[in-house]
Amino acid sequence: MRTVYFVSAVMAGVLLLGSCGQKGSDSQLSAFDGNGSIRQEIDGSISLSLDEAECYSDTEDPSNNTAEWNVLLSKPGRFDVWLSSATIDTSGMKYGKAVQLSIRDKRLEAMPECDKVVLNSPDVSYPYFRADSFIGSLYLQDTGLVSIQVISDKILPKQQGASAGPDTRMLSLFLTPSVR
Repeated sequence: MRTVYFVSAVMAGVLLLGSCGQKGSDSQLSAFDGNGSIRQEIDGSISLSLDEAECYSDTEDPSNNTAEWNVLLSKPGRFDVWLSSATIDTSGMKYGKAVQLSIRDKRLEAMPECDKVVLNSPDVSYPYFRADSFIGSLYLQDTGLVSIQVISDKILPKQQGASAGPDTRMLSLFLTPSVR
């Protein structure tokens, strides 16, 4: 009887030690989970493309155009918020009103200005440049599924955003962990 217990304990130990350090399936590492929400990257950053958002357009008042993402937040902390735009003129991006960002009970509002120009970005083609704007920083304490919402006149419907008409259009939103 002791031999059966001993062999069982050894096998359980081997199985336990053999599973340590495994990353799991590739689906756990993807940016999307099965429910259509976006996962936080391993480094803590969150990348939100307008192509992945639920967008709502207000034809009468474009300043109410909205993009919304569901994000699975696994690492809390302070995040710097960056907005990427495609623009023809990096010195005057021509946002009509301040961009509003809402995450749970946190809110940021800022008028985007070009803080960084990203050269040779695959996100834009000539005559556009990618301009990144620092919007602010915020602290997110709770983990789990969160809704991130952005309101701006430069969130354009897909058919209008694809044309060469607007001088500036919003491309994406990035939340990067702040390092102190």
